[in-house]
Formats: sequence, structure tokens, C-alpha cells
Amino acid sequence: MRRHRPLARPWAAGALAAGILALPVTTLSPLDVSDAEPAAATAGSATVFYYTKTKNWTNHYLHYAPDGGTWTTVPGTRMEVACTDWVKQTVDLGSATGLQATFNNGSGTWDNNGGKNYALGTGSITVKDGVVAHSDPCAGTGTDPGTSGSATVYYSTQTLGWTTANLHYQPAGGSWTTVPGVGMEAACTGWWKKTVDLGSAASLKAAFNNGNGTWDNNNGSDYTIPSGTSTVRNNTVTAGAKDPCAAQTPDTEAPGVPANVRASATDTSVVVTWDAATDDVGVTKYQVTRTGGTKGTMVTDVSSTVWSDTGLEEETTYTYTVKAVDAAGNTSAASAGAKATTGKKPATPASGTPLGTDPRKDPIYFVMTARFYDGDSSNNRGGSQHVKSGNAANDDPMFRGDFKGLVERLDYIKALGFSAVWITPVVLNRSDYDYHGYHGYDFYEVDARLESAGASYQDLINAAHAKGMKIYQDVVYNHSSRWGAEGLFTPTVYGVRDTQWSWYYDERNDGFEYDGLTVEPKSGKSYYNGDLWSTAEPTGNTCLNWGKPTGGKSAEGYTIYNCQWPNPTSGMFPKTYYHQCWIGNWEGEDSRSCWLHEDLADFNTESTAVQNYLIGAYDKYIDMGVDGFRVDTAVHIPRVTWNRRFLPAIQERVTQKFGAEAAKNFFVFGEVAAFVNDKWNRGSVNHSAQFYTWKERKEYSADDATAALEQYTYENGQGTGNQPTSTNAFLDGNTYHAPDHSKFSGMNIIDMRMHMNFSDAQNAFSNGKDSDDSVNDATYNVVYVDSHDYGPNKSSTRYSGGTDAWAENMSLMWTFRGIPTLYYGSEIEFQKGKQIDCGPTCPLATTGRAYYGGHLTGDLKVSGFGKVDSADGEVADTLSQPLVQHLQRLNQIRRAVPALQTGQYSTEGVSGGMAFKRRYTSGGTDSFALVTVSGSATYTGIPNGTYRDAVTGDVRTVSDGKLSVAAPGKGNLRVYVLDGPGKIGTDGPYLK
Repeated sequence: MRRHRPLARPWAAGALAAGILALPVTTLSPLDVSDAEPAAATAGSATVFYYTKTKNWTNHYLHYAPDGGTWTTVPGTRMEVACTDWVKQTVDLGSATGLQATFNNGSGTWDNNGGKNYALGTGSITVKDGVVAHSDPCAGTGTDPGTSGSATVYYSTQTLGWTTANLHYQPAGGSWTTVPGVGMEAACTGWWKKTVDLGSAASLKAAFNNGNGTWDNNNGSDYTIPSGTSTVRNNTVTAGAKDPCAAQTPDTEAPGVPANVRASATDTSVVVTWDAATDDVGVTKYQVTRTGGTKGTMVTDVSSTVWSDTGLEEETTYTYTVKAVDAAGNTSAASAGAKATTGKKPATPASGTPLGTDPRKDPIYFVMTARFYDGDSSNNRGGSQHVKSGNAANDDPMFRGDFKGLVERLDYIKALGFSAVWITPVVLNRSDYDYHGYHGYDFYEVDARLESAGASYQDLINAAHAKGMKIYQDVVYNHSSRWGAEGLFTPTVYGVRDTQWSWYYDERNDGFEYDGLTVEPKSGKSYYNGDLWSTAEPTGNTCLNWGKPTGGKSAEGYTIYNCQWPNPTSGMFPKTYYHQCWIGNWEGEDSRSCWLHEDLADFNTESTAVQNYLIGAYDKYIDMGVDGFRVDTAVHIPRVTWNRRFLPAIQERVTQKFGAEAAKNFFVFGEVAAFVNDKWNRGSVNHSAQFYTWKERKEYSADDATAALEQYTYENGQGTGNQPTSTNAFLDGNTYHAPDHSKFSGMNIIDMRMHMNFSDAQNAFSNGKDSDDSVNDATYNVVYVDSHDYGPNKSSTRYSGGTDAWAENMSLMWTFRGIPTLYYGSEIEFQKGKQIDCGPTCPLATTGRAYYGGHLTGDLKVSGFGKVDSADGEVADTLSQPLVQHLQRLNQIRRAVPALQTGQYSTEGVSGGMAFKRRYTSGGTDSFALVTVSGSATYTGIPNGTYRDAVTGDVRTVSDGKLSVAAPGKGNLRVYVLDGPGKIGTDGPYLK
């Protein structure tokens, strides 16, 4: 997840808040309104309104406990009818400042907020579909709509993505309502309605909010709304308006004909563009017709004014015409034709082949490619933040490491004993600080700042495979860069190059194409952005109030214009390709359908156009032979979308290219970030890691956006107690059983619960195994202590628990179920205690993402995983460190004992802190191991026979089903293997 990766704007964030975002904090400071009184509640009390329409109960009871007080007797206090669809109950809180509450129907059916209870404050409080807000939903009901002395307000949330709306208002000469105001009623799709009594006033001041702190106050000016009926849409008040929800006069007028249709060919692809057509209501799509070639006429629906046509025949002339279509289906005449002639098909680079073996056998080493090892200094780039960040002073450009350096240091990773390398995203990035790879711009191109002659991405994959090592590519389906996605949609922003802004927006150069590496001659920059601004309103602009001053100023005092900065609510990013809202609730539905940050433009992943773009892009890397995908921000895409579209597409492509066995072992593991210690993320199954390992349990609507909402509602309604369970990770006594993967989604997970608890290995062990019954198969969990994002307990620093604690953590990870994973440099406690990421506000050299290459210089020869033949220079010193020696032996032991790689486990009949038994049985292999980490253990009911310890070589003969092991000491362990090979490797600082 990238929300902690803020990218510094080229002006103060505070200055933008008032002008760029569509929903700035209101200037009337609603929390400080002193003359507003809570509706229907007095000081020391709370009036709780509960929405009845969802549950359709006959009776409603409020069961509550004031903070610090005792609960009412079940079922609680019966609630009274308040107004249509609402019941209420006023509670005397005494000196308490809030209450815990649940609701029920008096007959045993409860709403307890998914097991968490509702935490309510004072005043008027609404609880609707699990969302708590503060308003009186019944205020103003019963008023004659639209008559003198009242105002009926319709508010549009079509571009906001809000699920509730409140009206906070002040009749002229009167007082403001209590924040957040009164709840509005759903009128029709995209519209909310409220009628308020104005008394003798002729108008009111108003602001709107979603009940969760997001406001629309007309860019700080509030709205002035007269009596009668008014609409408020896109910052515009229309007085005396018609009811926007009333039946509309049928639209029979066709759009205008699209003009200036142009077609240009590159190799066997053609890009077609045209000017936006006009319509009395609005154009909803275009129909592009292609003729020519041997495949006949093709008609394609397109929602933007650009179409990329690929995979065409060589040296063939094609003709394209375009029609415009409105929402009513009225279609314009066809445009004039535009012709383009294709060239030769580009040469296809030689592809690799995935190794195709069980991923559980391969410990993972995670590198940020740009920060690992610099093999080619000619592709180093510092970007626009090079000086500001302090990187220039350290001669440390953000893009420093590359594929050439990684190829040269694969033997170092092999020397540690790792056989899989997880690398950060490789696609072409674009932002002011994009070395990490999570700001994808062209998903079909590899970032040129990572490649060199003879060291392309394909070369890296092939070199790793030649050493028996896998490449896991970090991939992003959730978002693009702030500048959109090349080939899908790229916004043109307002950036007048006057004396104020010429320092930031470069002079346009139509003959130059950004690739991150090449220096544009006019600006002298490789991070040129002249293609991203326009001094005249762009053709087909959808951004509201384009080019108008917001009234805000930058930190330098420069005028800020609307549409100058990425914003989901401004219309800058069309909803066909991008979601239209900011996240307000990280455990709410909006976390799957709104933007994380302005640098992470959130794809509309339920759109077919977006799905095709991403599937096509990642097919390219599958074809190159990568061995798996680590999926970034997986939780921010609905599971049903993964299960319907992206995961099947991965399986189908791998099967098509490399066969069913390769597809079975193509390793997909998702980042479902849950930064809590409970089994289910704050009670929300839709936001819990294990949830993503399962297929869907029922059919949903054919439309993906509708299906996503249906799935979210259904599964949260099922709650945590009615989710699938699995025994795939567990032994049946001492017996291994064939796992059942019939309900497996295709996505494995990073073990977030163990990660969050690795400040102490015992906590990580206890929490990890507590979740395993709800994971489809936890033996595939990716387990790490810290990463490029967080340390344990959501720490923002790299792990600093000490060498002994690191050794203990590693001993657990390398023997317990799951796939052990290490973030680069942790083998020498690199940058321990340092802030992992601070964006461009401090030098990278002072962070957990510092350059590692200085520790890797010198010559190195290896003869196998964890086996070094010779080393000199700095890399020899690195390999001599105690944790490195510990890792090498752990990897040797794990490779020699199949039970530690692919085995199921059990703690039945096992006493001890971190003690367990594991077994794997298949064909002629039967591997049974007894493991204890740091502490003593006793095993009862185990098979009789000869057990040999892989650490010491100690031999025990068991004839009574019992074996006891003395405590080996912190970081040390014992691995007694039935009929095992005996001691593996040589004693080191911890394993002895």
C-alpha cells in the first residue's frame, strides 16, 4: 500500500487545500459554531436515530452502555417512531461523553456493527447501514415543499461518490445547524433532497458534507440558496429549478458529427483521435468503424476521443470513421474518413520460461531495484526533487540501481540462500519522485531508467533463471500515476507558462515523448512535463471550471487554477477510466472505489476498458517468463473483480503460454494491508487479508460495478462468523492430507498479521496460527518482518529489535509454515531504526530505502544456495556478518527438509512456546519434523523411530511416542527429523 508515500507538491499543501480539492474544509469552521444547539438532545444526552429500511424489523431496541457505565438489560430500550424510515431513542448520559450501542429486533436478531459495537457520542446521531453520522434526519419533515417560508434543496453527488449527504445550513439572520447538519433523503440516482423551514427568511447559507468529515462549502464561500426549489450541482446553484428527479422530456436530438478525425500508424498499431462532438444533453460514447485489411469491418465503442488499434496487418491501409452517441442512443452521422498505413511488425524479443516449481520451496529476497546496486551509472536520474530532497548533496540520485546491477549481484542473493527475488514494479513511471515504481504511467513499457545495453528486463529474467532463481514482479492494478496511463487516458492540466509557472511547466515539444531517461532538449530535463499542460482549454475537456482561478495561492504567492492538480472529483479523470472520489473510510466500501492519494489515480477497475488495458499489459510480462506477481494495494479492488477478471486472466495466459503445471505454480501474492492485530480487520471481512484467498460464494449481477457493491454488502452481512474455513495448513494428528484448493481464488497473501506482530517472535507465531483456519492455504503465506512500507506494529522505521531478536524471527520464519521473505539489507540490520520513507523531504541515504550497493562491491563466487566459494572487498565483509551466516544455514536446513518447505503443521500434543510439528507426504517422500525455536518443548503421541537434529546432529530413538527437547537459546532452534539426514551445515553464531 502506498498511502504513506506522499509526493511533495511543488507548492504548499495547505495552499492547495482551499482551491484544488473539490471538497475543502469549510471556512465557517462548523465545529466552532457557538450558537448552534443539538437538535432533539440536551447536554449530557444523545438522541440516537436508527435507519429501519435495511433490516425491515417490526420492533427496534437500543441496547447500550454509557462510557464507563453498565449495559442495559437485554434487549435494551424500545425505540420510538421518529419519521419515515427512522426510529429514535434519547439517552441520558449523565457525565459520560458517549456510549457503546447495539440494536436488535427484540427477538434475538442483532446489529452489533460486525462484532465491534457502535461507538456513539452526544447530540443527534444517525446509524444507517453501519455508518455513523451526526444529524437529525427528521428535521424539517412535514414542511410543504417549495412554498413561501421553505426551501427545497436538491444536491448532486454524481461526481463525488458519497453514500450519504448532510445539509448544514443557516437561515438568513438565523443560526447554523449543529455540525454536520441534517440528513438529506435520497431522491433519485445521484441526487439528495431536503426541505427546510425558513420561517420569515427568504434564503439560507449552506454547505454539504458526507457525515465523515468531507465537505463541499463552495470553495470556502458557502452556498446562498433562496426559498423555493433549488438544485446544487458542480458548485452551481440553480434557483427556481425543476425537480431533477421528475420524468424528463425524451431526448431525440442526435449529437454533432465528430470533427478532425486523425489516424497515425506506428509499426502495426494505429492511434485514432478526434475532436469532442457536441450534444444538447451530452455525448456518452463514440463508435469507431475500421475498414481495410482481410478481417473485414470492425466497430468499437469508445468513451474518450482517442482509440488505439493494435495487432493489425503489416503494410496495410486502414480507414477510420467516428460517430457520436448520446445517452438516449441518438447517433450522429459518420465523420469524414481518416487513413493510416501500417508498417512492419516489430521484432519480438526472445522470451523466457518460468521455472514452474512449487513456490513454497523458494525463500524470497525483496529488493527495490533502483536502490540495490548500480551497474550502469548512465541511466541514473535524480528527477525534479533531486536537490530539494537532499539527494544531490549525497550524490545519490533516486534512480541509481538498475537491472545490470541486479544481474551482477544475483550471486550475492544466491550466496544468502535465496532462490526467488521480488522486485519493485518495472513499468514506466511518471511523477516527481517515482524511483519506487508505484506511479505507473505506461504499463506496456519497461522504465528505461532500469535498463541498459545487454541488461534489459528480459536479460534479468533469463539470468536469474539460469541460476535457478525466480523473478517475482511487483504489479499494480489499482492505480496509475497522477498523469494517468499512456494508451488508456492521460489528462491535460492547466499550467499557464507565465512568469509564475514556467519553473514547473515545461515548454511544449510535440516531437518529444517522455520515457523517464531521455533529456528533452528545450528544458534540459529527463522529467519533462510539457505534454501535460495546456494554455488553451483542451479538446474534450471534462474538468469543471477549467482554467479559472480558485482564489487560492501557492506558497510562493502564485495564482492557482482549477484543474491544475490531479483530483478525482473535478471531472479531470473520466469515470470510464477512473473512480471519482477520495477515500473517507479505510474500512468502508469507498476504500475499494476511491483514490488513496493524488499521486495514485485510482483506476475504475470495473470498467472493461481498464480491465483490458491492464490484462494486456501484464500479459506482456507473463510472456517474458516471470515466475509470479506480487500485487500492490490488492485490498483496494473488490474481490469479485479479482475473481471474475484479473486472476482468471493470469491463469489463462500462463496456461496458454507455458502449460497447466506452470500456471499452477505461477505465484500470485497480494498486499491486503490490515494494520491491526485482530483476526478480521476491525470486523470487516472485505478488508481482511484471508478474504482474498477465496472464490465467490454466490452469483452477482453481470455488471461488475453492481456486483462489487452486492458482494461487499453480502459478505459484510455474513460477518466474520460465517466465512469459509480450511484445514489445508493443518496436519490431521500426525498425518498429512491432500489439500483442497477447489475454492481457492488464485491469490495468496502477505501475512499481515504476523508482520504486525513481529516485534516479538512469540506474538507473531501466536497471531499467525490463529488466522490460518480462515486462509485457503496458509502454507503459501508470504511472511516478513519489515518492508519498504512498515515495520512491525505499523512502525514507520526499519526493524531495530536487535540481532538476537532478528535471529529468532528468522529461525521462526524459516521453519514455520509460509514462505520466508527478507527486505534487502536486513541480513546486516541495514538502516535499523531509520525512517523507512519520508518522500522528498529528506535524503534517501537517511532512510530505510538507502542505497545498498556500497556493501556489495568486490568479487564473489558461489557454488550453490547459501554456499560461498570465495569473496573479497566489501561483499566479503557483508557475508561475514552473524545474521548472514545464520540465514545461510537456515536456508541449507530448509532446503534439505521437505516438511519445512511444503508441510502442514500441528501443535497438538506439543508443549512449548514456539514449538510445532510439520509433515509433507507425496509419492516416495515422507518428511516429518519436530521444531522448537528458542525454548524447550515436549512432543507426545508422535511416531516411533529415529529422529536426528538438523542443527546439532543429536540422535534420539523414540519408542513411547514422546520426545523432549531442552531450550536451545534465543535465536537457536532444534529440528528433529524422523529418519532425517542429521546435522546440516556448520555451526554459526546462533545455530549450534
